[in-house]
Amino acid sequence: MDELTGKQRRYLRGLANQLKATVYLGKEGLSPAAKGAVEEAYIHHELLKIRLEKGCPIERHEAGRLLAETTGSHLVQVLGHTLLLYRRHPEEPKLKLPT
Repeated sequence: MDELTGKQRRYLRGLANQLKATVYLGKEGLSPAAKGAVEEAYIHHELLKIRLEKGCPIERHEAGRLLAETTGSHLVQVLGHTLLLYRRHPEEPKLKLPT
């Protein structure tokens, strides 16, 4: 999987401004159910906003890195308690990233 360029990250961050959080991580942290929710969300979306609630036991940067690794996606941004992940749809990509 190729790394995202700065231009592509900037583009995705701009698109994320209007998004609402799709997945919430709570006191169970990165449970199998949470990872399943992320995979389920990737069926419908390529760009996900994930919110870490106050009770989440895992540190936000670590959560972003682990989620990106386990789902095969890119960690675009960690801002506050919000993670932004991107994974291109394998058959029908909706987002056209700048080169």
